[in-house]
Amino acid sequence: MEASIGDVKNAGIPVGHRFVQPEKAVKTITDMAVWEKSEAYMEYTGFIATLNEAIKGKPLSVDCVISDQVKKVLNLLNHVEKLIEEFPPVEQPQRFGNIAFRDFLTKLKQNSVIWLEEVLDEKMYMAIPEIKIYFEEGFGNGTRIDYGTGHEMSFIMFLCCLYKITALDPKDNVATVFLIFNKYLNIARTLQKTYRMEPAGSHGVWSLDDYQFVPFIWGSSQLIDHPRITPPSKFLEDDVIAKYSDDYMFISCIKYIKDVKTGPFAEHSNQLWSISAVGIVVESIGDACGECAHNCALGNNSELHEIYAGAHGSAPLVLIRAEADRCR
Repeated sequence: MEASIGDVKNAGIPVGHRFVQPEKAVKTITDMAVWEKSEAYMEYTGFIATLNEAIKGKPLSVDCVISDQVKKVLNLLNHVEKLIEEFPPVEQPQRFGNIAFRDFLTKLKQNSVIWLEEVLDEKMYMAIPEIKIYFEEGFGNGTRIDYGTGHEMSFIMFLCCLYKITALDPKDNVATVFLIFNKYLNIARTLQKTYRMEPAGSHGVWSLDDYQFVPFIWGSSQLIDHPRITPPSKFLEDDVIAKYSDDYMFISCIKYIKDVKTGPFAEHSNQLWSISAVGIVVESIGDACGECAHNCALGNNSELHEIYAGAHGSAPLVLIRAEADRCR
């Protein structure tokens, strides 16, 4: 089903633009290479870079503009939080992948249209068939009961969609990261722990984290010129974690890893340990975003995750989703 914008004037969307439900667009590694040169890819990495600049050197507790639209998106995430409470984990023989998650995700998808109507102006309801896919896929895979960087990427693309249809705008940049994304991050962690979700397409010790990537990019931007958390080895110290984890996403990620994993940090989180030991030099935010997009799209042993595209703006946006019919 297609819906046309008609005469609605919108800075990000041409008159006559048609919204369509995203469909599978990337099936091979070759297709992946094409996507990495696409306008949609540039939009995704550019979106991360723009928000990265907005939060540079700022703690989560900084005062920021909280618009009515930001409040609506936060309420959307409140719905998701309440849904977790409605579907507690069930008793089952297997340790990981609690099947109650499937009921949670089914209910989320049943309610997503109603919830998104609360976020958008009525004139933009026509965008819902396209953007709801990115929202729904941001919380994990119901078949395998796993969650990973591809699902995180889907939620980032959902936020990008909200900007493209002007449901959010530049004055919301700081709040989008510090309030909306940080709340999403906490929900993702709750899902992981509540339903004992497996990491989707994990690169093991060769990845920064089993589940997340973007909070390390935005979190490192927060730490620029921080007077106390230098050199990099500081972020592994328990007193630094206790003092700063509530204000800095990067430190929060370290705290979460230490809370859920056992054994020497150098063994279960080798890449982060290496960064703490020698520091890391990234020539540009584009390098980091590009690595993020690539890692989000490729699973364990370079298994290709599905990429879905919908007609959005002058080029399709993309959705990364773990394949439902393939095991890690």
